[in-house]
Amino acid sequence: MTRALLIIDVQNDFTEGGALGVEGGAAVAAGITALLRAEPDRYDLVIASRDWHHPEGDNGGHFALESAPDFVASWPVHCVAGTPGADYHPALDTALVDLHVRKGYGEPAYSIFQGTTEEGEYFADELDRRGVTELDVAGIATDYCVRASALDARSTGRSVRVLTDLVAGVAPVSSAEALAELAAAGVELVPR
Repeated sequence: MTRALLIIDVQNDFTEGGALGVEGGAAVAAGITALLRAEPDRYDLVIASRDWHHPEGDNGGHFALESAPDFVASWPVHCVAGTPGADYHPALDTALVDLHVRKGYGEPAYSIFQGTTEEGEYFADELDRRGVTELDVAGIATDYCVRASALDARSTGRSVRVLTDLVAGVAPVSSAEALAELAAAGVELVPR
């Protein structure tokens, strides 16, 4: 069995002070780094995703350019490719990441499974190629991209755990609902 850690969207725009910053985002970044340094052999593979939105247009309606965002399907401009907001948070040590995945270039994308590697490979194909059977999920935001990524991971038949002390959500109620939905889908909820 091969176990991988999925680090979901630990980016400047999703942490405190960013365009869509969530409370606790910087702590998640630091906590993931601390875990990987303390237990360097815990995972066979460490994978990080990033929103990587096209600098032009509304990215398939994802960006609210003509009206106020509804914060469900449309959002303020965030994580534009090549900008500081799209960079990983500085507390996340990217030297510990083996594989980088980008998602949302020109279209809405919440799950890491909608992304491709920097070499253009589909993420799910890369997991299959590397024989990954178990996935731990950490990152931002619990109620959106962490939720979508963990549900998609579970739908592939893999064993999936969400590290509950290494996620941060947009809102307490929607985060609790997301975790309940994940548990009902067979995702294990565990502290690191």
